[in-house]
Formats: sequence, C-alpha cells, structure tokens
Amino acid sequence: MEMGRLIGWLARNADGVLAIVVAVVFAFLDLFADVLRDNMVRGATLLVLAALVVGMLQDRARNSGELRHAVDEVRRLSEESRRALLGATDTMAASRVALEELSMARAITGPEVEEALAAARRDTDRWFFKGGTGTYMRAVTLPECVHLARIARRSLTMQLDIIDPSDVRVCERYAHFRTSFTRHLGNPALDGWTPKRTRLESYATVLAACWYAQRLPSLDIEVSLSSTMPTLRWDMSASCLVITQDDPERVNLLVERGKPLYDYYVTELRVSHEQGRPVPLRQAQRLDEEPSVDAARELFERVGLPLPESFSDLDVAAIVSKALHAQNPYRR
Repeated sequence: MEMGRLIGWLARNADGVLAIVVAVVFAFLDLFADVLRDNMVRGATLLVLAALVVGMLQDRARNSGELRHAVDEVRRLSEESRRALLGATDTMAASRVALEELSMARAITGPEVEEALAAARRDTDRWFFKGGTGTYMRAVTLPECVHLARIARRSLTMQLDIIDPSDVRVCERYAHFRTSFTRHLGNPALDGWTPKRTRLESYATVLAACWYAQRLPSLDIEVSLSSTMPTLRWDMSASCLVITQDDPERVNLLVERGKPLYDYYVTELRVSHEQGRPVPLRQAQRLDEEPSVDAARELFERVGLPLPESFSDLDVAAIVSKALHAQNPYRR
C-alpha cells in the first residue's frame, strides 16, 4: 500500500524529482570529483531549469483545471439562485394578483344595494341583466332606465336573460329554490313562489320589453330565454356590475368598471345571452297603453311564445299587470 502511494506520488511529481536528482548528482560530482566540464554543467543546469519549467506548467494546468471547476460551480450555484429567485418572484406576483382580485369587488348589503343600482342607472346607456324572472327589472330598472334615457335624449341598449316560461321543469326548479330560501323572510313579495307564478313573471318580462321598446325608439332591447336556473342576479351598467341574491340582506357584490372582474363578466353575460333562445320582439304588434287580454295573447303568438291553454283570462290579465305595474319586490 505504502509502495503504491509512493509510486503514485513519484508519477505525479516526476518533473520535480528529476530536477532534484540531476541537481544532487551534479552537485555531488562537482564537490567530490573534478570530472565535470563546463558544458556538462551548463547542460545539467538547463536540464534542471527545463524540469522546473515543466513542473510549473503542470502546476498551472492543474490550478487552471481547479479554477475552471470552481468557476463552473459558481455558475451552477448562480443558476440555482436565479431559478429560486424567479420562483419567489412568480409566487409574489401570484400573491399580488390574488390580493388584487380580492379587492375587485366590494361587499354591499341592505340599503346599499338599492343605492348601488340607482347609481348604476343614473348615466348608463346600456344594461345587461341575467337572473330569474326579471321582477325587479320590470318594476324598477326598465322603467327608470327608459325614463332617464328619454330625458337625456340618448340611446339605450338592454339585454335581458330570464328563465324560459315555456320550460315547465326549469320553472318548477326555480319556484322550489325561491320557496326554500326565502320562506323565512316573512316578505309576501318574496314568498309564495309556485311554478305557475314563475311562468307568469317571465311572460310579464317579455311583454314589458315589447311595450317599452315601442315607447322609446332609441331603445334597443333583446330578451333571451334560458333553460338553466340561476341562483344569482347580475345587473351590469356602463359603470359597474351588481351581483345580488334573492335576499337583499345577504352579502352582495359591487364591481366597478375598470376592474378585471367587470371585463370578465362582460364576456360571460354576452356569451350567456347568445346561448339562450332569442325572442323576436320586433314581430309583436303595436300595443295600447293598457293592452287587453286578447292583445296579450296575440303578442305571445307573434313572438313564438304562445301562452298555455290552461291560462285563463285572469292569468293573462295578471301578466299584463305584472308587466306594466310591477311593484318593487324588495321594498319593505
């Protein structure tokens, strides 16, 4: 083992060993025997110097290799640090986006809901609605927006997405949902939901859209019927989006225009509207200030939404009344 290490050491340091041996031999001969010529001494000196140069070059090469290894290690550590920093930066960016999204909407309750909706109606030239039967739309939003547009002499674009009154199943599901979650409120306007009432309310929204479109030429209104039951109500104006529930005392959301969430819902409401069944309102005949029962029946025939045969004249009269004289369902 010792001999092996010695041989290995001699092999690694052969140049130095050679220089030492030559130097010792010639020094010994110079001291004890006057047999060396000058040229031999000079040759030996050159040989020793050459051996020393070779040793220096090998040391430099070894040091250069170690230096390259150290540089490579530093580069590797720098790359790992850079990746770790990028990961931390991405995490911070994601956290920042999440915090910004949390601040996209403001919670509103009680009277704040009415105030937010009133502010949204004030100067808007558009209104996109998606909800159940559109009761609040008929009672407040539609007449108020038409009134303000007439005063300001501006155009008004409206898109209404409501449940399809001809789809009995979705009306049953919606009535069950409203009854299950609003019975405890003790408000007669919110209680008493049945499949038939659901259908009457949706039919009334269609009639109201036709009636107001005929009274304001600058009103461009579309109604789309959905077979999907919504649990929330979306009201979007040019300035904000208000997301509400059937119970105004619960937490609702207000999203100002300019927030990413507002832009998201612009696309969402547009796509939802396009996927519904459109009602050709322009095919309706001219309606009187107070449409008769027969006129109402004819209107629904013309727009491809005939009333069920089971609906009596009283039911049709109720549709007309709900369309033109609806009461704010959330007024206490």
